[in-house]
Amino acid sequence: MPEREEAPVPPPDSPREEEDAAAAAVPVASVASSSFGSDHKEDSGSRQTKASILSGVFTPPFALFEGQQQEQDSSSSSPACDAISTKSSSGSYAWSRILRRFVGSSSMWRLLGCAKVLTSSDVWFLGKCYKVSPEEEESGDGHAAFLEDFSSKIWITYRKGFDAISDSKLTSDVNWGCMVRSSQMLVAQALIFHHLGRSWRKPPEKPYNPDYIGVLHLFGDSEACAFSIHNLLQAGRNYGLAAGSWVGPYAMCRAWQTLIRTNREQAGAVNGKENFPMILYVVSGDEDGERGGAPVVCIDVAAQLCSDFNKEQSTWSPILLLVPLVLGLDKINPRYIPLLKETFTFPQSLGILGGKPGTSTYIAGVQDDRALYLDPHDVQMAVDIAPDNLEADTSSYHCSVVRDLALEQIDPSLAIGFYCRDKDDFDDFCSRASELAEKANGAPLFTVVQSIEPLKQMYKQDDGLGCSGSSMGNDDDLDGSGEAEEWQIL
Repeated sequence: MPEREEAPVPPPDSPREEEDAAAAAVPVASVASSSFGSDHKEDSGSRQTKASILSGVFTPPFALFEGQQQEQDSSSSSPACDAISTKSSSGSYAWSRILRRFVGSSSMWRLLGCAKVLTSSDVWFLGKCYKVSPEEEESGDGHAAFLEDFSSKIWITYRKGFDAISDSKLTSDVNWGCMVRSSQMLVAQALIFHHLGRSWRKPPEKPYNPDYIGVLHLFGDSEACAFSIHNLLQAGRNYGLAAGSWVGPYAMCRAWQTLIRTNREQAGAVNGKENFPMILYVVSGDEDGERGGAPVVCIDVAAQLCSDFNKEQSTWSPILLLVPLVLGLDKINPRYIPLLKETFTFPQSLGILGGKPGTSTYIAGVQDDRALYLDPHDVQMAVDIAPDNLEADTSSYHCSVVRDLALEQIDPSLAIGFYCRDKDDFDDFCSRASELAEKANGAPLFTVVQSIEPLKQMYKQDDGLGCSGSSMGNDDDLDGSGEAEEWQIL
């Protein structure tokens, strides 16, 4: 892949610009690449022409073999697709196999002069592995299965036309709200996994599942929606969140912590329904994550959080873990990249809040040295999905365009998310995390301990929603320069 320039890091609390056109995806059969052929460059005009040609010509064949779940509307089918439909069922199947093999081959993409996102390597997507090589095309775990999974994930983007945020008079979050939107996507996936399970896919027909509609309602763009951008900004005031300004992953995680605590207190005061039926555990290092070492997941703290959540009962609760990290100064330290990739193999994976410097995205998968992500930078009109409207138009909350980014280009300031459904799931997560730390050669992403010494423990019982453990750092060389790498403010 060609080298791409990194965007300069804007000053703190300044509006961030949208991704440039070079990172925009070409919508080729629901899979798009943010880079083109390495042997030549194309101007924007030819790029747009190619996108138009590819979208018009190759989308119908893909629709044919992406599960063959429903027939295309005759009014929207192409002549090529119409010709195929006149054949017998066996002939159609034979043609679909030919087209499938051709579109999946590298020769077609070389012919078109562009690089595709999905290569023949395995894709790890939120804890699930997809075999996308041509040899695996009959298994059901290939391109079509991955795309179905990808397009079922909740996509939350810039919106315009909503009620003004507080007293700011802003009715849009364009150019500054991408970190908020990325965090909403991660939390929304946790709620979908909790209510509907990891194997849930968006159904092709209505009415929709009430839990699915209920989750989308929580992320609407008004103060009446529990996890709206309006309420997140209000909850994060003490961490620098404000309409029109940009913040980092650590402040965003703490804003969620405050919002969920407030939401839970209000629900208890009016004996209302709990909008967030799990624990939020924000894990950090020394000095409450501001400049500390590797974050520490404390098992005893998790148990205490469960006890608090269940009103002193001994039962375990579902847990959403958010782990804010800074893995370098100006760029990510390469030694952390294999560790980040491996977190996507965890069944508990919820992905990463991260992206290029100054451009937040929701990274949900990896393939080779590329991160696959959902991009919040598309601008859409605000929509109001009522919690009881099972016939609602939810198309603006889903995206079938896969965008990619080199892992080495990720901003070193990020946050990893995990969802543990029960005690066994949490124990499995701790086991995997401990094994990952052992592979880190003295520089783990985070560590797991049973308990933290009282003098070093920074967990506050009156908080009831998060933990900050002691630094587990050491004097090992972290960047190969002979000096330990410094942790900067998140």
